Amino acid sequence: MSTTATTPETDPAFAGIDLDKFPTARKLVDRCKDFFSEMENLTPGAALECHLNKNYGPGNPYYEDFCKFVKTGLDEGWVAFAPLDGPKYRRSRVLNPCAETRYFSITTVWMESEDEYSGQYHAHPYGEINCVVCVDDGAQLKGMQGWQGAGWTSPGPGTHHYPQVRGGSLVALFFLPAGRISYDIKPGK
Repeated sequence: MSTTATTPETDPAFAGIDLDKFPTARKLVDRCKDFFSEMENLTPGAALECHLNKNYGPGNPYYEDFCKFVKTGLDEGWVAFAPLDGPKYRRSRVLNPCAETRYFSITTVWMESEDEYSGQYHAHPYGEINCVVCVDDGAQLKGMQGWQGAGWTSPGPGTHHYPQVRGGSLVALFFLPAGRISYDIKPGK
């Protein structure tokens, strides 16, 4: 687990990337805009997670495009480029919340571990939507409803946790309403 507390206010990886420099990132943002038009009036939480896994999981054009753009972004160097705990835990903000994304932020987090590994403890004031992009087939992200391989997690408003990975490498492509995430909460509070 990382002991360095970086926050959106102190972390340059939260500044967003230059979409003109990375055309694949622009394609991801454009595809996210379409997705957000379908999600904007839905609330993150268990019901949305179930809905996403049933209707937007592997095989769905949104999911497949997100995976393709994220994996290309790894090769191009704009996905999860800022280390939080060495190469196994990295993050970068693709785009800050703005009108074109219906005020969702778009962020990528790389997590890699065969054994269970925990990242930075944090809270979701307005919830979170995570697209789990597996780089290794057996990789899983722990959501509020349990372990999830390829598909989605969606912690609800007010939830908090350590993000956890096991079984290999993955990228969490996550969307935050209003870009809200809090790193000042302590476990057990």
